[in-house]
This record gives sequence, structure tokens and C-alpha cells, in this order.
Amino acid sequence: MQLYTPLLFHWARKLGLSADDAADLVQEVLVLLVQKLPEFNYDRERSFRGWLRTVTLNKWRDSRRLRRVPLAEESAAGLPDAEDHDAAAAFEEAEYQQYVVKQALELMQAEFQPETWKACWEYMIAGKPAEAVARELGLTVNAVYLAKSRVLSRLREELAGLLD
Repeated sequence: MQLYTPLLFHWARKLGLSADDAADLVQEVLVLLVQKLPEFNYDRERSFRGWLRTVTLNKWRDSRRLRRVPLAEESAAGLPDAEDHDAAAAFEEAEYQQYVVKQALELMQAEFQPETWKACWEYMIAGKPAEAVARELGLTVNAVYLAKSRVLSRLREELAGLLD
């Protein structure tokens, strides 16, 4: 929920919904997901994000039909097409993956000691040599490598099945 709520809200806003209407749509989608996920079987050959996008669009269309608001095709065009393989889709996929990794990292940060997190961050993200990070934090070089290993292992676990 914490990982995908901002993405759902982004999609809802791209449909032209006000902030309040977007929040309502996100809530409706999340309620449906709570009902459907226990019976959901992830298929590695298909995209979870594509399925989630379809659920979101269907909820949006349902709400428009119930309020008797005509569906405008150009509104749905605001959402990215998960099956589109052109350069724009490739860029969007990279952007999406960066977003999911960033969200996961933010959620995971509290699980680690600040020193472990900083060692991994400085080495992996800031690109500092392990020796410099170790010296800066008063650690051994091996401790920097272990911090990186722990954080990346946990990140892989968190993202299992989420990135297509």
C-alpha cells in the first residue's frame, strides 16, 4: 500500500481528476485490492503494474458510468500504456522502476542502524570508495561491504515480484 498509493494517485491525477476525486479513486482501488489480492496469483509473464493500471482504469470508468459522466477517450490517454514498447515507454519504465526502488528504500531505511544505512548509501549511491566511507564512519572496509550486502539483500526481498 505504501509503495503503490503514490503511483495510483499520480495516475488518477493524469486522468484529470481533482485532488479529492483522485483520493477517492485511490481509496476505491485500494479497497478492491484488499478484496482481490488474497486470490491474486502473480504471473511472471505478465506485468503487475499493468494489472494495477487496468484495475485503476476500470474503477475510474465505473465511477464515471455511475455518475453518468461521458467517458472521454483522451482522458484515458493520460495513463501510460503498459504494452507500448516505443522509446517513451522505455523511458517511463525506467522512471517507474526508479520510483519503486526509491519508495522501497524510504520504507526500509528505518529497519537499519543509521551507521549501516549511511555506509551503504555513501558507497553505493554517492559512489565513494569503500576505504573512504570506512574512514569517514570509523568502520572497517569489510563492515562497509557487509552494510551494502545487507541493505541490497533486503531491497531484493522487498522488490521481489514488483519490478517486471
